[in-house]
Amino acid sequence: MLRMILIFALAAVLSLTAVACGGDDDGGSADVTVVATTTEVADLVRKVAGDRAEVIGILSANSDPHDYEPRPSDAESLAEADLVVQSGGDVDLWLDEVIESSGSDAPVAMLIDSVHTIEGAAHEDEETDPHWWENPRNAVLAVEAIRDRLIEVDPDGRHDYQANADEYTAQLENMDDQIADCMKAIPDDERKLVTSHDALGYFADRYDVEVVGSAIPALTTQAQPSAGETAELVDLIRSEGVNAVFPEAGVNTDLEQAIADETGAEIGGELWADTLGPEGSGAATYIDAMATNVATLAEGFSGGERSCDVRAGG
Repeated sequence: MLRMILIFALAAVLSLTAVACGGDDDGGSADVTVVATTTEVADLVRKVAGDRAEVIGILSANSDPHDYEPRPSDAESLAEADLVVQSGGDVDLWLDEVIESSGSDAPVAMLIDSVHTIEGAAHEDEETDPHWWENPRNAVLAVEAIRDRLIEVDPDGRHDYQANADEYTAQLENMDDQIADCMKAIPDDERKLVTSHDALGYFADRYDVEVVGSAIPALTTQAQPSAGETAELVDLIRSEGVNAVFPEAGVNTDLEQAIADETGAEIGGELWADTLGPEGSGAATYIDAMATNVATLAEGFSGGERSCDVRAGG
């Protein structure tokens, strides 16, 4: 594969590059360098690390992690990392080969191993759903894991990491309570979810939302639905009285629009499922993305009759 040819070619000179660079060249105050895979993971790490660490996010805003093609610069970043933080599951499986080619010996924190996972109920093979961050309680567990791994690589920063994690955890727990209150205020028969792919299972499980189906009936956006699966979803939407189909950011929405046209359901606002948004999108941080999603879902579930305003500070 072209991507791996480039990565392996770069790997031959990375050891010399690492010696020449010697660490943080920008003159900043960061004590350690952390490489994080997805946008959600990078945001969580930044909240815990504060000013003590330089956090390099591999994925950019509004990008689909399922089809990411690693770049040679990713291997270079990994070669200089003191810690690597990986989401886990098939959203960032591509990281393993890049770590190997980079020659990095940095410890890897696999966050999916520190959270409570569920299985993709719509799939016969019952594979583990990798979208754990859609439940804020899992984000709290991830923050604890990030804190502990940062302390391991930078023991002098223990006080800062602990304080940052405590403050952020309080915000996450507050947000979780608000989302729960918002969803409870919507009648059970209106909390029916149809999305681009099976990315909000954790959200649905946490807040008692019924997942009717998805345009791509898989845990990855790289799958392709059959005509029969799409027809079955159309029938379900009609029989369940679903008010809205919610497309996801970073994914082509033509299929969702066709399903909505066929069923008479509305196209709900865009959801941030696999990625955070750029600055100014209202979803540039994990908390902002969750708050935006909840507002979008409340409006779509209720046909515009209800709204939710989730705030990080309460």
